[in-house]
Amino acid sequence: MDSSRFVHRRKPDIPVIGPRAPDKKQHTQEVSVKSIELSKVIRLLEDPLTVNLKERHLFVLKKLLKRCQIGFLLKELTGIAKILNICAEKVTDHPEYQPIFYEALHICRLPFLKEKSSDELNYAQDVIEFLSHMGCLMRVSDAEVRQHIVESVKSFYSSVAPKLLPDGLQPTSPGYRLQLLERSDLAQTLLLSMAALENQPGIKLQLLQTLQILSSSSDMNCTSILQAGGAETICLHMNQPDPNGQVLFHSSEILWNLLERGSTEVTAQLSSMECVISLKEAFLHQLINGFRHSDLQLRNDLLVITTLIAGNPNSLLIESLFAKQLVVFATFPELKSHNPLVSNLKLSYNNEDLKMKKMLLNLLVLMSKDLAALQLYKEERVLLAVLMLVRPPAASPERRSASRQWSSAQQEEVQLQALATLCSLAPIMLEDYMSCQGNAVLLLLLDWCVAQDAFFGQGHSSPVEGRGRRKAQMRHCIRVLRSVTSSGEESVNQDLCDQGTINQLLGILMQMEASPDEDDLVSLEIKSDIQLILSALCERDMHRKELFGSEGVEMAVHFLKKGSDKFYSGLGHNKLILSTVDCVWSCIVGCYTTEDYFLAKEGASLLMDLLSSSPRCVYCNVLASLLELCDNPNALSHILSWRDSRGQTAPRFLLQLWMDEEGELNVSRDQDGGIADPQRPILGVYQQEDPQLSFPANVPSAAVLELSENLRSKIYSIFCKLGFHDLPGLSRKHYVTLSVVRRYLDFKVGEVWEEVSRELGLDGVRPTTPDEEALSAVCKISEDTARKVAAEQRSILELQEKEDISEEQLMYTEIKSHWKQKELKAKSWDSYVSRTSNYEILKEVKAQREEYIESSRPKPEHEEAAVHPTELILGHVISVERTGSSGPAGVKLTLARTSIKASGQDQAAPTTQDPEYFSTVKD
Repeated sequence: MDSSRFVHRRKPDIPVIGPRAPDKKQHTQEVSVKSIELSKVIRLLEDPLTVNLKERHLFVLKKLLKRCQIGFLLKELTGIAKILNICAEKVTDHPEYQPIFYEALHICRLPFLKEKSSDELNYAQDVIEFLSHMGCLMRVSDAEVRQHIVESVKSFYSSVAPKLLPDGLQPTSPGYRLQLLERSDLAQTLLLSMAALENQPGIKLQLLQTLQILSSSSDMNCTSILQAGGAETICLHMNQPDPNGQVLFHSSEILWNLLERGSTEVTAQLSSMECVISLKEAFLHQLINGFRHSDLQLRNDLLVITTLIAGNPNSLLIESLFAKQLVVFATFPELKSHNPLVSNLKLSYNNEDLKMKKMLLNLLVLMSKDLAALQLYKEERVLLAVLMLVRPPAASPERRSASRQWSSAQQEEVQLQALATLCSLAPIMLEDYMSCQGNAVLLLLLDWCVAQDAFFGQGHSSPVEGRGRRKAQMRHCIRVLRSVTSSGEESVNQDLCDQGTINQLLGILMQMEASPDEDDLVSLEIKSDIQLILSALCERDMHRKELFGSEGVEMAVHFLKKGSDKFYSGLGHNKLILSTVDCVWSCIVGCYTTEDYFLAKEGASLLMDLLSSSPRCVYCNVLASLLELCDNPNALSHILSWRDSRGQTAPRFLLQLWMDEEGELNVSRDQDGGIADPQRPILGVYQQEDPQLSFPANVPSAAVLELSENLRSKIYSIFCKLGFHDLPGLSRKHYVTLSVVRRYLDFKVGEVWEEVSRELGLDGVRPTTPDEEALSAVCKISEDTARKVAAEQRSILELQEKEDISEEQLMYTEIKSHWKQKELKAKSWDSYVSRTSNYEILKEVKAQREEYIESSRPKPEHEEAAVHPTELILGHVISVERTGSSGPAGVKLTLARTSIKASGQDQAAPTTQDPEYFSTVKD
């Protein structure tokens, strides 16, 4: 077949797209023709018979690109990708294809076109594959081809749709291509192509710019780049020769973008030896040669990346010697060094240098987790340099060096950062801390913080710390002291006490408390930290408790009187309450001198007040302090005489706490609070539901752990001090609970032995016969004890029931007596009314009375008795009292009698005998 005839046959079939199709039907036909032609163009390029027809290829491709000047159709992207792939293979050997290839890549910058709204969804996978294929075109070694590819990708974020489109065609939505780009391999492919750009620095710079755009716009792009080892690749290529420094700048920006979206994976990739060395070289280059503001910023950015790497425990900063160089820079210029790295290093003392200084101090904290770094710190005298930064500033400018130094504001920031660094380093480097007289430096700084002389701080404190004040320095200084004292090193604590720290801290604390505006978050933190320092100093030393003395007791009493009203304020009152209780336990309890003064100041009552008003989380600490205080015999009377706002006594309140605690543990109890299950008298339901496990010998079992996890053991111990008899303010219900408290230790011993027996069974261990009998006997004794206690509780309840019945009977007797009195009064009144209203009745009553008197009058035995006046005795109930006997025999009536003269006596001078009171018991 003649090739000229073949070309002549194909030529009329290539249509040219006009600016607008005449009608929809014609456009549909043209689109169909286009699709057919695209497949034929691919066949023309791939067919072995036509593969060498370059002129025909170029002619057809030009026609195709001319038709697609407004953009590629979504449904044609698969064919376009094949055509681009064929052209990419031909470009190297046939430069004639380059203009066609360039123009096709240029058209890729335009938005894709769709015929239907559903095309975006239907051809989404084709778009993803097309974009991935674009990245693969970077294999072409031609610089201009690579440049067009990179520029096309960059244009995806700024492309604009053409204004004129044929009817039936629409551009895809603005974010459509970017969303599908995230799902493609374009970002990975571009990253991997960096290895092929060693000899094309201009293209490499543009590629870095493109990767910066991709990494800053999408988390999915960052994930894709990281999956291809992007952080490590970028780091290894960022020290390429570049006179303008743009490669390092864009590389650091890419690393920043990756860190913001996946810091863990990035630091893992950057922790390799090669990356750390590359980062070290870049940092040293910027530190020594950078003078512009942008260079200093880039230097600090690299230092931040190094800081993040230092947080990775697998980083190789020490092995790469980068850590040693960083330590040298951190101690500059405070310490003189002959290291060539700092011999010619000069700081400008601007804000960027300030940031670098603070980051270097922060790096010291991060690297201190490695023991090898601590040895490095000792060699480079890091703590000495940090303590030099911590010292109070010079009082006058004349005392400062003539050389340029930090400004006042910068010095304050560096001082605060140095204090934060010292707070972490001092506890793990106590030997160096003491050799540098760290305690003396901190106490001098503390004196400077509370001094009244003028100091105009530049306010790098927080708003609550106060602008122009020293509260921020005091806050961090107290933190450092707390960290070193809590380490428990006796030499450090003794050195502090020898320098008068206890009295100094007490003075500062009460001085702050006297100020009316010292109730903010920072002040409360300082107060609680001071109390914790005092607790750490005095806890194990009797002499220091004596130094704490009356001034310390006054302080503790003052804070106890504040109560727990602001416990949930969110400002730190809760911490202050707990630290106050801890201060009582550590600084007061155990020394009779301070204990007696504390009791004289009603300290035990204040602890009980705090216990009754505080939330549940405070109970354990307060009860522990009360328990220790009960070792002092004088404390028992104070506790027994305590009453809360409702008149509740201390034993009653403690028993109520016990009942509440058992309610929380869901201990099996009957409706009256008695033992419901003698086999488990104190075991909670939750403890029973725990999986039955066998614990190693060095691990406490559940029964032992329970002693420290709830309040019952402490309440039992307090009652052992107070006693179990003659306790004030208890009802029968509380006596029922008290019977369980009294036997708590017996029940706990039985519970532990039962647990031992169960664990032996779980481990498959059979005890010897005597041991097995002993175990059974112990468990049986515990159960018998529980049954006896249950019987005792029932007797208490029965006695209570009898007393209730007796009181009820007495109440009924009193009610009957009152009603009888009312009836007698009513009859007396009726009789009186009838006598006074009817004269005949009055005469009849009088006659009856005289007749009764005469009949009851005894006959006189002698004459003197005949003239003795006759009296009538009348009695009435004055009061009713109850005795200890039950039934009617227990009612005691008090009666009054009145004498009435008989008729015939002298009416002119009636005499009435004084009432006599006597008592009678009604049988």
